[in-house]
Amino acid sequence: MKAAHQPIVVTGMGAISPLGNDLPSTWQRLIRAESGVTTLDELMSEDLPVKIAAKVRGFNPEDYLDRKEARRLAAFTHYAVAATNEALHMASLDLEHEDRTRVGVEIGSALGGTSIIEEQRLVFQERGAKGVNPSLIPATLINTAACYVSIHFQAKGPIGAPVAACATGTVAIGSAARVLALGEADVILCGGTDSVLTPFSITAFSRLGALSSRAVPPQEACAPFDRDRDGTVLGEGAAVLVLETLDHAQRRGARILAEVSGYCVTGDAYHTVAPDPSGEGAARAIRGALLDAGTAPEQLDWICAHGTGTQMNDLAETLAIKQALGKASFAVPVSSIKASVGHMLGGAGAISCLAAVQAILCGIVPPTLNYHTPDPQCDLDYVPNEARQKPVSNVLVNSFGFGGQNACLVFRKAK
Repeated sequence: MKAAHQPIVVTGMGAISPLGNDLPSTWQRLIRAESGVTTLDELMSEDLPVKIAAKVRGFNPEDYLDRKEARRLAAFTHYAVAATNEALHMASLDLEHEDRTRVGVEIGSALGGTSIIEEQRLVFQERGAKGVNPSLIPATLINTAACYVSIHFQAKGPIGAPVAACATGTVAIGSAARVLALGEADVILCGGTDSVLTPFSITAFSRLGALSSRAVPPQEACAPFDRDRDGTVLGEGAAVLVLETLDHAQRRGARILAEVSGYCVTGDAYHTVAPDPSGEGAARAIRGALLDAGTAPEQLDWICAHGTGTQMNDLAETLAIKQALGKASFAVPVSSIKASVGHMLGGAGAISCLAAVQAILCGIVPPTLNYHTPDPQCDLDYVPNEARQKPVSNVLVNSFGFGGQNACLVFRKAK
């Protein structure tokens, strides 16, 4: 954030992802170049164009919620509560000793409980009005994840639930940092979450032309920046960060993981689905975030790319990076984690931010899986197939959503 405001720092993180139901397992599998993409057995009998996704496995919401509450809520809220629980534990933040009116929540989702809507529409069709779950509306509202986290952890500060399609998680974290910088809270639990791996949703994304349909092993379907890429793979899960003002973190003796140093959001004003092919809007977001951070292009150590694996998005992002960074774009590693975790939609930007902080802490840059054939038009250093050990002090996170919402964050090593 700008020097006029006090620094905003990360003190905790949590994740529920296709690679694991906590941060350590997610990170270890990510840097081991493993993929959570599989064939969905429950779809094998369906006549669908795509039957693969990156699914959360072995998750039990009753580990975090009582049975009655778990049944009333959709999976995207379950994941948000679980990831927040881990983040608070990592931050050693005991809310019993906090002014709860100064603890906020900023957790967004792209599609919320659409899976419940799909399910209950079938119930209504088969059983009529009396069969519809009375909890349908609160279970499906996009702000339910943020509000239920607030209720569950008794965080009574400002609540936000941004919706920015695939940029949602990054917008939530950036918005939280701005609220903190303005002095309106001391702590904000922020991130993104989604779960829409249903036959109808997968078909809808496929019909849009967004999903890979390659007849290859599922783990090899999504190939960001590769010449032969043909689409992304849907994923699900949540990632949550604990952000605090530096003063608050220091007063309670917290371990500071990284600083949120820059943020910017721009609009393409181009198309409801396709990115501006020139990359101009995304380039403005990158430049704006770097300016906000006071970070020169040459100081970047990694770019955690949006990198969906679609022809248009990967090319537009590459062009945007070149426009924003100039000659420095060829020196900084750029990689996408979506071939590992799938496209987590509202959770995508948040899991990228988690990876950015982990890269700073561990000195390891995650790889871009399935990068085998260079694309002459995508000619940056995409960290192919193997993680790379290197000192990491400054990371740029790119997130670009349907409708032309471009959100970028810069994370800096804690001083």
